[in-house]
Amino acid sequence: MITHDSSAGIERFIRPDLVIFGAYGASTSPETLKGKVEVPVEKIIKLDANENLYGFSPRVSQALAACPNFNVYPDNTQTGLRKLLEGYTGVDARHIMAGSGGSQIIDLVLRLFVGTGDEMINCVPTFGLFDFFTKLCGGTLVEVPRDENFAVNVSAVKAAISEKTKIIFLANPNNPTGTIMPQADILEIVDTGLPVVVDEAYYEFSGQTVAPLVPQYQNLMVFRTLSKWAGLAGLRIGYGLFPPKITDYLMRIKAPYSVNVAALVAAQESVKDRNYLMSTVKATIAERERLSRELEKLGWLKPFPSEANFILCLVLKGEARELHQRLRNKGILVRYYDQPRLRDCIRISVGRPEHSDALIKALREIGEQISH
Repeated sequence: MITHDSSAGIERFIRPDLVIFGAYGASTSPETLKGKVEVPVEKIIKLDANENLYGFSPRVSQALAACPNFNVYPDNTQTGLRKLLEGYTGVDARHIMAGSGGSQIIDLVLRLFVGTGDEMINCVPTFGLFDFFTKLCGGTLVEVPRDENFAVNVSAVKAAISEKTKIIFLANPNNPTGTIMPQADILEIVDTGLPVVVDEAYYEFSGQTVAPLVPQYQNLMVFRTLSKWAGLAGLRIGYGLFPPKITDYLMRIKAPYSVNVAALVAAQESVKDRNYLMSTVKATIAERERLSRELEKLGWLKPFPSEANFILCLVLKGEARELHQRLRNKGILVRYYDQPRLRDCIRISVGRPEHSDALIKALREIGEQISH
């Protein structure tokens, strides 16, 4: 019988690559800041996770309160949900699969295509979970830097392709920069024949999509979410549009019942109430433009043009990390990234006008302190 030295600790059984694996830097939950900032928890303004601060459809809470089925498992084949999303996207249900948030869809697709030593091409800076799940699969990241305006260099992407390349990820609009990639550029990369993912988590705020083209290609995949436009971030529901063969594979490898009953109910009511929700999207877009103008007036922040529900700002005076902390102390949470190309930036989610007003007031106060 083989025995093990118990004094070595449980870590000796853990995969060596995961012992040193770094956690994803998620947004801050306000309740964790109780007593650590200058305002009560309920007064904290959360502008760090691109949530819909107008909230979800009023129909969602009514439907959840009346739902009799929380004691039974949801439909594992997602038949009703896929049909619902077919009506919303205009793409046949056989192309669609949903998951517990867009993050699960990213995870599953990378598991399907990427193994140890395989390469994923990533256009940085971009959404951190592309990197996270590739490494978790044992894959190798090939990073293609965006240009000075955060546009994707298509020639550089094509030049980065090797025999080990298994998949290319593109975010459109890109997070955290808010930039849009022209459809012609996307299709030039799709024409390489490699599997290509276009993450359209912020599609509703940009109105630009390649989703209708999914049925025309064997290698084009599009990701969407209900976290942003529909305000369902807390219920975790996202979906993807895939070639039918890929949908079939993903349905095989996904965890059973991956979209819970509450999320199914909420998704159904959200799609039915899309006119209301799109009115909050329009309000967010209008506020995005107003906030961008107000930020620029400060003179020491440079907001980049955005087609999403957030604005990336270059900090021209002082340090971005310090600004992030000063705003946090005042009870306003924004996002800071300690990584190349972003260390001098903060990302601000667009909320309601009153949230923007409070932010601008705090930034003016901080600006005066920096000047002195």
